[in-house]
Amino acid sequence: MSVQVEDEEILSKFREEKTRNEAFNLLLKKYQQKIYWHVRRMVIDHDDADDIVQDVFVKIWKNLPGFRNDAQLYTWMYRIATNECITFLNKKKQKNNVPLDEVDYELADTLASSDNFTGDQIQRKLQQAILTLPDKQRLVFNMKYFDDMKYDEISDVLGTSVGALKTSYHLAVKKIEAFILSKD
Repeated sequence: MSVQVEDEEILSKFREEKTRNEAFNLLLKKYQQKIYWHVRRMVIDHDDADDIVQDVFVKIWKNLPGFRNDAQLYTWMYRIATNECITFLNKKKQKNNVPLDEVDYELADTLASSDNFTGDQIQRKLQQAILTLPDKQRLVFNMKYFDDMKYDEISDVLGTSVGALKTSYHLAVKKIEAFILSKD
């Protein structure tokens, strides 16, 4: 459940020592679920997602005093969450000493056997198709399709041009479509 408090109010409260904890609680209530699902769609596993989200909010707490309003607050937080996901996936690849695409197969197996995934067959198939995408395309697709972010917002998060993002999204949609149509 998201909270209907403006980011400016949260930031203003955060700047004051006596209301800093209240501000952070408002920030958590407003964005924790969005960040969780962004992370979960990248790493699939619920426990991994919980750990990463905790790390994300620790980094947000530590770095929020230096937030300069160059970007919107949620795009700044999404950037932190995205970087944490990429770091996690790279560590997983190095730890298992396997190529990243094999980590994606492992994630697909986790999805298939997960008790936490309650989606029907088509949702599961969609998630499996998304896992076949390269990381960047997966990020772009998730942000656009699930988070309903605009290309300029995604550009702020990923530091990629809008044109390149549109191409990535288009290619992702085509690959997902081909995956779904090719599997029974």
